[in-house]
Amino acid sequence: MDCMGDNALRREECQPTSRDFRLEKRIETYWNQRSAAFSQLRLQEAAGPNGEAWRTLLQEHLPDRRLSILDIGTGAGFFPLLLAPLGHEVIGVDLSEKMVQEARKNCLAAGVPARFRKMDAQALDFADESFDVILSRNLTWTLPDVMEAYREWHRVLRPQGIILNFDSDYGCKTFTKTKDADHVHASLSQETLTACNDIKHQLHISQHRRPFWDARFLDSLGMEVSVDADIAPRVQRDPSMHYDDVAVFGIHAKKSS
Repeated sequence: MDCMGDNALRREECQPTSRDFRLEKRIETYWNQRSAAFSQLRLQEAAGPNGEAWRTLLQEHLPDRRLSILDIGTGAGFFPLLLAPLGHEVIGVDLSEKMVQEARKNCLAAGVPARFRKMDAQALDFADESFDVILSRNLTWTLPDVMEAYREWHRVLRPQGIILNFDSDYGCKTFTKTKDADHVHASLSQETLTACNDIKHQLHISQHRRPFWDARFLDSLGMEVSVDADIAPRVQRDPSMHYDDVAVFGIHAKKSS
């Protein structure tokens, strides 16, 4: 991973945003509606070469001991499916109740001892310093207030604990209907894609260049931050699953002691 340089955040980038509960409800409804199809996609990933590639990547960053892990924006339980069988204590949280139901169902079917709760990534219902590791995949681009989310994640993280956040800079991308039958989102209707674009354009995070903005903000919290600009070649290994042509960045942020 390459270390980030300029860590100074401009004042306007640090301003808190007022909560838009109507927008947050719309986001929750959107993911509730996508939960069943999304669950099938993540099960396909977990069972194939992508799942093994993700497990290998995660293990490179995790301390070699039993860990207390919080998976934020767990979706259908992809990370718990990969890591709980290794002996870690994994809790997954998601704003979408239907996603939580899918995650519970998937882990139960696989015999994986993970726990799940409906919860807002920006307002975690956990005590300070509760977890060794916080994981997130494809979540922060959907959050109304990423700064508040990162503050919360830092709060519940133990000293020397780490955040592993995997996401993409979708701010400048417009989601359109694909003609590629093997694309992972080929089944999404134009109506669903239009709704996604509309939500995305209302989010503060869409205005920033990522992952550089994220790295600077996490650094401002006193964390030791490094970034991999694109992990997609490492984790998108299944030739039958085609993804958007956009980099998937990885952020590793370590809390001070």
